[in-house]
Amino acid sequence: MSVILTGMGSDGMRGGKDIVAAGGSVIAQDEATSVVWGMPGAAANAGICAAILPLIRSRRTGSVVFGRSFVTPSDYEYLRKLLKERSGLDLSADKQYLVESRLVPLARKSGLPGIPELAQKMKSGADALTAEVVEAMTTNETFFFRDKIPFDHLKETVIPALVQARAARRSLRIWCAASSTGQEPYSIAMLLKEAGPMLSGWRTEIVATDLSQAVLEKSKAGIFSQFEVQRGLPIQLLVKHFTQNGELWQLNADIRGMVQHRQLNLLQDFSHLGVFDIIFCRNVLIYFDQETKVGIFNRLSKMLEPDGVLALGAAESVVGITSVFKPYPERRGLYRPNLAPVTRVGASTLMPQTLRALLRRDS
Repeated sequence: MSVILTGMGSDGMRGGKDIVAAGGSVIAQDEATSVVWGMPGAAANAGICAAILPLIRSRRTGSVVFGRSFVTPSDYEYLRKLLKERSGLDLSADKQYLVESRLVPLARKSGLPGIPELAQKMKSGADALTAEVVEAMTTNETFFFRDKIPFDHLKETVIPALVQARAARRSLRIWCAASSTGQEPYSIAMLLKEAGPMLSGWRTEIVATDLSQAVLEKSKAGIFSQFEVQRGLPIQLLVKHFTQNGELWQLNADIRGMVQHRQLNLLQDFSHLGVFDIIFCRNVLIYFDQETKVGIFNRLSKMLEPDGVLALGAAESVVGITSVFKPYPERRGLYRPNLAPVTRVGASTLMPQTLRALLRRDS
């Protein structure tokens, strides 16, 4: 048997796979009681865990032991349906551990014994509590320059190309959807700041949106723990763009001022945000079902300039889901609008069928 406790990395998951293959079992610590859920989270996401449990202190012995807080099948189905309707989060039948790890702390904070009582109170019409549940379940992990490669592409390919294409208007609009506590939009802001003369005199606008007002407030403050600034943030950018206050670090006002924050549910209309040159919608669509993804992709395509760029997460793709976007050549994770094709015959251009019909009607 393998027990995987709080920590970073994925070596525990790899060892756990070997143990399961040999007929053994794996137990992982849950997210709520982990300081860092990297290693147990990797095992959970790999589907190798026989159980994912919280660590609690035994009242009898004082020792730290594994505990358990059950969610009944009926309560789980109720929560699954509610989360799908309110946020688009599509929980599969085997994600009870995620519900427990996120909602048991919320239940206790609300003075309730566990998830059954939490669900019962929600059913009685506790709207504020329901909003807290949705927020707890949709707050996802983020860190500075996550996955690094999309930001390298942004710096080396996308921004130089757009600077050339936008030379006349000298402005760029960037949208970070599901921006969480701000590490992603602020990573982009620092990247633009570091571009120096290339963007001198340009108007750059970064819009950060999220379903959760709480994470947006944290993002606005721009205050991060020592652990948060150590995840993905180069030391030279930390020294240059942050001010230390005890064990916390705050982004300088010039970087914070580059980002606008707005509350937004991706299931609802977002056309009022306007058209963008770059859209980051990373590591959020993976939680939605196929139909919801198709709808969001279709609406995103209308929000992007014809030569704009959409960035998705490392585990996300448009392939097999929609044709409104196409991969950006040789730039993994980036996509461009798939404009209506123009068919050429010899030296002449055949107009789309609808346009030809309109012209015939007017002639």
